[in-house]
Amino acid sequence: MRILLTGSSGWLGRHLAPLLATRGHEVVGLDVSPGAATTIVGSAANRDLVFQVVAHHGIEAVIHAGALHKPDIARFPRQAFVDVNVTGTLNLLEAAVQAGHPRFVFTSTTSLMVRDDVRAGAGQAGAWWMDESFGPIAPRNVYGITKRTAEDMCRLVSRESGMGVAILRTGRFFPEDDDTHAVPSGPNLKANEFLNRRLTVGDAALAHLAALERIEGCETFVLSAPPPFAREDAAELALDARAVIARSFPDAEALYAKAGWVLPERIERVYDPAKAERLLGWRAQTDFAAILDALRSGAEMPFAHDPEWISPVLGQLPLRSS
Repeated sequence: MRILLTGSSGWLGRHLAPLLATRGHEVVGLDVSPGAATTIVGSAANRDLVFQVVAHHGIEAVIHAGALHKPDIARFPRQAFVDVNVTGTLNLLEAAVQAGHPRFVFTSTTSLMVRDDVRAGAGQAGAWWMDESFGPIAPRNVYGITKRTAEDMCRLVSRESGMGVAILRTGRFFPEDDDTHAVPSGPNLKANEFLNRRLTVGDAALAHLAALERIEGCETFVLSAPPPFAREDAAELALDARAVIARSFPDAEALYAKAGWVLPERIERVYDPAKAERLLGWRAQTDFAAILDALRSGAEMPFAHDPEWISPVLGQLPLRSS
């Protein structure tokens, strides 16, 4: 199948493109920045370009992984987010419908579920348990707002056209340091997040492949490594996460201490990817147990950490049309 992959020069795109190729797909990459997997340098916000690419390259399905992200808020005005994240998504959806595509995969984010009260800490029942039914949705910045609007556009177009659409709300898989949490930092923070909110970029790529191959109708999925907790642990997680962790991983604290790391004292939200396993047959290959295995053996961590990583930068503000 010939796939149009947007965001092909980005962190996910550079991992997803070769995966698609190994499964026999031909990838046509579209990105605002050049890259090894990028065939066409341009923006999805350019409607004429999108329709030309879909028609002239014989595109059979779209994976829309390109977007402006939260760190871009400091670099670009709100209008750029609307142009890229909303208008760009609409352009791709309508081009896919016109071409008669059966499936469309959209990369969204768990960030849009993080309301102000979620950001502030645990709820009355303890850690927030966040699956696809979690709501109400009230994004706290322009990134989340535009991704939510793009999700709604996906649902509308799918309902009206019958095209199968998978909306993938990915947990964290970026390689750079967190821009809001300083302690713990670096690999320690990433390792901790495999308990409740992170997955590897390789697992994110595999989820996109599973969605491309299996999606029917329009479905939303939360993607994260499987948490080693149950909903019944929510109250205790918010008070003493280390006690809950110790029940499943008795040597975790000692392994962490040897590495000079610290386990989280509290866990205040948990992303639940059970629906993706149930409907797509996808389950993250790397989980918190894999982190501990690496600490035991002295092996390299099974996730990427690059403090210097910066997402590809637009050469100019994207255009709505040519």
